[in-house]
Amino acid sequence: MGRGPSIEARKNAEDARRGKIFTKIIREIGVAARAGGGDPASNPRLRSAIDKGLSANMTKDVIERAIKKATGELEGVVYEEIRYEGYAPGGVAVIVDCLTDNKVRTVADVRHAFGKFGGNLGTDGSVAFMFKKLGVLSFASGADEDKVTEAAIEAGADDVVVYPEDGAIDVITAPDAFETVKAAMGAAGLKADIAEVTLRADNDIAVAGDTAQQVAKLLAWLEDMDDVQSVYSNADLGADAYA
Repeated sequence: MGRGPSIEARKNAEDARRGKIFTKIIREIGVAARAGGGDPASNPRLRSAIDKGLSANMTKDVIERAIKKATGELEGVVYEEIRYEGYAPGGVAVIVDCLTDNKVRTVADVRHAFGKFGGNLGTDGSVAFMFKKLGVLSFASGADEDKVTEAAIEAGADDVVVYPEDGAIDVITAPDAFETVKAAMGAAGLKADIAEVTLRADNDIAVAGDTAQQVAKLLAWLEDMDDVQSVYSNADLGADAYA
């Protein structure tokens, strides 16, 4: 019987994963600060990025340094926001949001990923119309449904979705109401497990078998790229996607 990875190997893998997450969050903090100023009180996007960093156990010193680099107090790299759109196997729509200091490298890497797993990089607007931007506060199973629903309604949320299979709850908001609803839910003693402004597809496409596996591999490959911040798709992947 083969042995699993050593403790040192697992630790190195975990450190690499954490480093990649930190890199993505630091880039997001920098872009948000450069676009809207370094004061999180008046910059909701920066405030959201800082919250993400703190949730990932990023130190305040690291966060402050990223803000100072973005606002010119310290020398730093300037990153540009780029969105790519395309199709994965099975007609699955994919959106890839990137922050990069080298557009030529990034588009080549994204195009290679789509081609490697049987997809195609599309043109601007080719799939974006299938998605809506909204705020989502996700509560894991075990959350008090009545309490979450009541607080969400009082906070001005647009919708509350309860998933009967595991009892998880999503509170849906308009993007510009996200911070207000999040603060109100927090004041009611309800901290979401995941809270973000994201894109969600109007309709999902179910894929199965080999197609599902190819889609899953493409999405995972894209998410692991250094220049990629977020990946969105309308794929409804069955359990065999990860077989």
